[in-house]
Amino acid sequence: MEPNTLPKYDMSDNPTNCCPRFNPKGWDGQDLHFKDKLFVKAKTISIFHIPLNIGSVYPKTFTAMEEANATSEDNFIVMSHDPSAWQGEHYFSATKDVPGQEMIRLSGDYMTKVFEGPFKDMPKWGNEMESFVKEKGKQAKKIYNFYTACPKCAKYYGENYVVAVAQI
Repeated sequence: MEPNTLPKYDMSDNPTNCCPRFNPKGWDGQDLHFKDKLFVKAKTISIFHIPLNIGSVYPKTFTAMEEANATSEDNFIVMSHDPSAWQGEHYFSATKDVPGQEMIRLSGDYMTKVFEGPFKDMPKWGNEMESFVKEKGKQAKKIYNFYTACPKCAKYYGENYVVAVAQI
């Protein structure tokens, strides 16, 4: 893939008017290459990795991005990482700077793997992602997760896809 290119995320299939139905085609086993890729960085408060204020942080961040016209269906991913059991960091891909938001740029190589199932399987998926990366002869520096649907939408769709994104 070309630098900063992401697999297609179809926003048009959205019967919930919340999270679009995720199609994993094209997301599994991808090599991503970022060169100064622009993101809005947002933080959530957690208790033992369970986010408490994600329901307000995500809409606030998306609204700021939409008002700045900084979103694109061809450039969509939110990569989440927990630096501790008490805090989450979320990186929203952006097409330009968003006023009032913390902006960062990421560079490097990444590998993806799609998982499906309940959120309680996250520790198992983390181990599987580590093994997947090692099988490819690489080492994961950090693993992010792209939660493709909120719990309410995952229940509605009957599927809960999570894309692990390992920085290598």
